[in-house]
Amino acid sequence: MTGESSSIDSTRPTIARVYDYLLGGKDNYAADREIGDVFKRDLPGSVAIAFANRAALTRAVGEIVTRTGVRQFIDLGSGLPTVDNVHQVAQRRAPETRVVYVDTDPQVLVHGRALLEENDRTRFVPVDVRDPEGIRSHPDTRQLIDFDRPVAVMFSAILHHVNDDEDPAAIVRYWRGQVPSGSLFFVSHFRSGNNPETVEAEKVLQETFGRGRWRTDAEIEALLDGLEILEPGIVPASLWRPGATAGTYDDGGERELTVWERLIAAGMARKP
Repeated sequence: MTGESSSIDSTRPTIARVYDYLLGGKDNYAADREIGDVFKRDLPGSVAIAFANRAALTRAVGEIVTRTGVRQFIDLGSGLPTVDNVHQVAQRRAPETRVVYVDTDPQVLVHGRALLEENDRTRFVPVDVRDPEGIRSHPDTRQLIDFDRPVAVMFSAILHHVNDDEDPAAIVRYWRGQVPSGSLFFVSHFRSGNNPETVEAEKVLQETFGRGRWRTDAEIEALLDGLEILEPGIVPASLWRPGATAGTYDDGGERELTVWERLIAAGMARKP
């Protein structure tokens, strides 16, 4: 699943480029837009999933660098750069923060190399998320991340692309064993709503990419076994510390979410 820029196949959609299209990005092709338009046309409102997820990730990074001493991140399945990448959010508040991005999409690799040129505290590791040992042992990871100090491991919208038979819990378990006490784990994940919208969206992803698994809150929580799940728990992403950007965890009450906003969950956990 790794590749050079010359291996970019513009005729086959990729998860990273479809996501980029849904977020309003320009790093996508007709094949990606065709799939993205299925969501826009046939599942109106589903684009809210992408925006709710991205906003929760931004809040999580801000929370980590302002409320903890963690200054190093591993962003697994980082996708294509958008406004406010992990290193940009973190380094605005704590310039010494170091970030390793991990992805195998060839187009993401091109952008990852651009990040290397502009920021000496950022690295890009082109290894599959299902090969955690390959990520951990990669020279760029070993150079940038000090595993004797707490690390923020970010699973933003990636574990739902790991099918059950690929054992996503084992991936989290591996990283739990690699980082010291005080490390943080952020996860956002497709959240099963037991409704027609969930069924149809899951069908589109499975038929297109062969992956894309909606899980219940309990299943998502089980992925974080052995970790201390922090407040407010596993909740719809839009309700995960919604006032964090204002310096508070509470925005004065839950607003009514759309059915689509409820189909992406988020949570953060700490290694005791």
